[in-house]
Amino acid sequence: MHGFPHIVRDVMTCDVAVVDRDAPFKTIVLTLRDRKVSALPVVDGAGRVLGIVSEADLLPKEGFRDGAPDGDTQVRRLSGLAKAGAVTSGELMTRPALTVTADSTLAQAARIMARGRVKRLPVVDGDGRLEGVVSRVDLLKVFLRDDDAIAEEVRREVVAYLFPMPGSAVQVQVRDGVVRLRGRIKDASLVPAAAQLVRAVEGVVDVDADLIVRAAQDAPTA
Repeated sequence: MHGFPHIVRDVMTCDVAVVDRDAPFKTIVLTLRDRKVSALPVVDGAGRVLGIVSEADLLPKEGFRDGAPDGDTQVRRLSGLAKAGAVTSGELMTRPALTVTADSTLAQAARIMARGRVKRLPVVDGDGRLEGVVSRVDLLKVFLRDDDAIAEEVRREVVAYLFPMPGSAVQVQVRDGVVRLRGRIKDASLVPAAAQLVRAVEGVVDVDADLIVRAAQDAPTA
């Protein structure tokens, strides 16, 4: 019933800085600085993503300069020590990298980020070759959608579907992404479904459903 949700391809960044697995430590730092990013995909000669090297992967070298940190677990000490001694992206990178495809929905990408506790995902094709990167900021772009476009989709895909005329009269107003439904309906049990469907519309921030059940005497006569 709903229009197709925005997908990763709609918001991803295609101009992506990468390094190969032999990139030295200093090259990684310079690339991060020059491209103003906090992580880089590590790719092979065919452009397939091997892993991700981030600022967090580089910091142990500085952290271990004065010895191992206090109050950490033995496993983390050993992991940090290994990172501190690494000198190439292949040794430093986190692998396997969490990835997403360009046809994935924004909701799917957001779930992968949340579960993996990462800020960005490489976008790959079916063979694992890099196509772009999608970040948390990219996923939030959907909330910049125009209020009029949101209202039109809610009227067409939700109101017309759940509350067709005659018998119902529902108005839709949208301000700053907040959808307000006003009017009279025949079936109060449809209100939760309406709210859920409206929330599924891309760009919706919140829903205020002020819908009143039409009394029997208000029903149109034949």
